[in-house]
Amino acid sequence: MRGYFSPDSVRAAEAPLLAALPDDALMRRAAYGLAQVVAAELRARTGGVTGRRVTLLVGSGDNGGDALHAGVFLRRRGVAVGAVLFAPHRTHAAGLDALRSAGGRVVNVPGSPDLVVDGIVGISGHGPLRPAAASIVGALHAPIVAADTPSGVDVTTGVADGPHVQAAVTVAFGAYKPVHALAPAACGRVDLIDIGLELDGADLVSFDDGDIRDFWPVPGEHDDKYSQGVVGIAAGSATYPGAAVLATGSAVRATSGMVRYAGTARQQVLATWPEVVAVDHPADAGRVQAWAVGPGFGTDDTSAADLAALLATDLPMVVDADALTLLARNPVRREAPTLLTPHAGEFARLADAVSPAAKALLDAGDRVAAARTLARELGATVLLKGFVTVVADPVGDTTVDTVGSPWAATPGSGDVLTGMCGALLAAGRSPLQAGSLATRVHSLAAARAAGGAPTSASRISAAVPRVLREVLRPAGESAGRRRR
Repeated sequence: MRGYFSPDSVRAAEAPLLAALPDDALMRRAAYGLAQVVAAELRARTGGVTGRRVTLLVGSGDNGGDALHAGVFLRRRGVAVGAVLFAPHRTHAAGLDALRSAGGRVVNVPGSPDLVVDGIVGISGHGPLRPAAASIVGALHAPIVAADTPSGVDVTTGVADGPHVQAAVTVAFGAYKPVHALAPAACGRVDLIDIGLELDGADLVSFDDGDIRDFWPVPGEHDDKYSQGVVGIAAGSATYPGAAVLATGSAVRATSGMVRYAGTARQQVLATWPEVVAVDHPADAGRVQAWAVGPGFGTDDTSAADLAALLATDLPMVVDADALTLLARNPVRREAPTLLTPHAGEFARLADAVSPAAKALLDAGDRVAAARTLARELGATVLLKGFVTVVADPVGDTTVDTVGSPWAATPGSGDVLTGMCGALLAAGRSPLQAGSLATRVHSLAAARAAGGAPTSASRISAAVPRVLREVLRPAGESAGRRRR
């Protein structure tokens, strides 16, 4: 699990070090790490370090000082360093003196560098690049290494509402910040540099493969089909039977628990998944431990009545697609564990009905605050789909998915995710865990199924067991050995 820390948390962690260390010592730690990454990038891109050219884009704050001190370390390795100063009278004086003493130069234009270091604004910056900086950044052709955060991108929300740096690499000083998860296109690869900060209480977290190994339900020697969780799937219609097949199939593939299907696509489901117990109506499904409701469900009066009956139960539930449309028409606050899985349009409809504040935050691009606000208003965990999927529970605990496969944006892909979430809820996982685990595996499966080319929801679903086989493999066990 990786934590992402707010600027206030980072500044609080820096304060005791700044008080205890000599002037600029913490800055030089960050600058040394930045210079090491720049040197490695030069070597990888040009085959060497000595004699290469680097331009520093230097703002007025400590971020500019980081870039200047990094330039000093690069000069010691024989790099030609020029610095463009965007606020000459407010430039970090000690850093600029050190760069000049090391043979670095102040320049008016970047020239033709092999690499550029973005030190324009740091974690206290807000808003897009100003015109002078935007003009220079827009004309660059060399790759950019951003110091801590790409300038012009909001550190907390990842929003870039104007000209901004698009980095090839971002060097995070001491801690990952929300921007590193929320704006992957602007940050590029993110390298963390340890500068001695002690932090706790992350603002966001992302699940990794270790979390899948820790929390994914794996049967033990005393388990049977019932003890691993029985999930009910209420999905599909005469118009959309495929949604039922996809949601049910992904539930089958996600765990070894039992799957019961209830709906009008019974025959189509059984034709593909004979291991499923299928009935025509949720009232006839028998005992389940969680429900997955909504894909292809329909939005007529009959569907609305069926959804209302399911929402009135005390069972955990994932609500998706048509069921979200119905919920927006008649909002219900449940006491039972509930996971809502809207895309942006479905989120907007729900927020219009219950939380104008959440809608305003979504419109402003602050997807984390929007998800948290709607989750609090509805008393349900909200999984806001997107390239970076956000999962927030009613008390504000929040995860972000950093796999972010664009190939997951294909028809029926959400139905696959819904079935996985339902299976995990039935296995006893919390809505936050179920949504976070399922999202990561779903993204990995989408990338695996695509292989760099267009794919389909059926292929994504089929890739789920292969992804789980790889991730859940005991450490040190090779794929070949496991096959034997």
